[in-house]
Amino acid sequence: MNKKTLKDINFENKKVIVRLDFNVPIENNKITDDTRIKAALETIKYLQNHNAKIIMLSHLGRIKTEADKKTRSLSLVAKKLQELINHPVIFINETRGKNLETAVNKLKAKDLLLIENTRFEDLNGKKESKNDPELGKYWASLGEVFVNDAFGTAHRAHASNVGIATYIKDSCIGFLIEKELTMLNKVVINPERPFVAILGGAKVSDKIDVIKQLLTKADSVLIGGGMAYTFMKALGYKIGKSLVENDKVDLAKELINLGKDKLVLPVDYIAAPEFKDIKGTNTTDQNIADNLMGLDIGTKTEKLFQDKLKSAKTIVWNGPMGVFEMNNFAHGTKAICEAIANLKNAFSLIGGGDSAAAVTKFHYEKKVSFISTGGGASLEYLEGKDLPGITAIKNKN
Repeated sequence: MNKKTLKDINFENKKVIVRLDFNVPIENNKITDDTRIKAALETIKYLQNHNAKIIMLSHLGRIKTEADKKTRSLSLVAKKLQELINHPVIFINETRGKNLETAVNKLKAKDLLLIENTRFEDLNGKKESKNDPELGKYWASLGEVFVNDAFGTAHRAHASNVGIATYIKDSCIGFLIEKELTMLNKVVINPERPFVAILGGAKVSDKIDVIKQLLTKADSVLIGGGMAYTFMKALGYKIGKSLVENDKVDLAKELINLGKDKLVLPVDYIAAPEFKDIKGTNTTDQNIADNLMGLDIGTKTEKLFQDKLKSAKTIVWNGPMGVFEMNNFAHGTKAICEAIANLKNAFSLIGGGDSAAAVTKFHYEKKVSFISTGGGASLEYLEGKDLPGITAIKNKN
């Protein structure tokens, strides 16, 4: 990794723009999980210790209508950050303009300023999400150095990451992105073997490239979740009312031929007549009756997957095994958490999103090696794609 890091730049008395990932869940005007804010503290504190004037940017959810602004302001984040870091946070409830510029120009060393949700700029022609050059240039003009530490959006070219990096004199990655890349590289570059990948979630279409990539790298690729039913249909099994992508059945056949013994599919399921948290029936084989839908992997599959994981030295997991939000269909996902937690000398990387939510829900977060903060970004990195938010950062000399 040849990108500049925090240690490569002198921040003394400089105005530093930091792109962070404060995209936290909010319910009833309360932050329900502050993990992402805590993950940013190391970089923020380092900048304070090096006397930077800190200007912070983040998005929060998607902004499609004027009404979305009411529930998507970063003002709650500013309060929570102030509490966690024990230092005042100046919050500017706009994304550009005189008030913001005046506040930035008044900053002293160690000061913290948070700008309003970058996606408020999406209401007028998606300027943030489409990397509007004028907006990127404007934000870049507020500072002298740019630090990108938002791994969750590193796979997107937005004005608040690629735009600023393009128009500012100096830039680097923060501690969180540095850690994410170090951990992902343990999987991507010469992983210790046996290397087992577990893929779940709803759709094959979301994971095509990563399945292809992992079939060339891993010793076994275990498939669960909603996407398994498209594979089962490709093999000619009955899948009842289960989720299926009919336009991806031929592709699933290709992946089965490509993967051969490496691709491990479920051998039974927990099925129910409707998508509700009701008691399911364990099928006897891979067939699901016409009036039922598969909502979790079955007990034989749990055992099969656990056996494959027993000797693993490197594990990457992205996507749950079933509808883990419902207690009756959480067992398969929980069984995978447990199998990974029981491994003593293995490196386990949980690829963000629902898998990270599951590991946390079942209290296994301290029993895995690393939980990525970016589901989409970690997937694309595993696929071997460039992440534009990181590519745009200056290289070391």
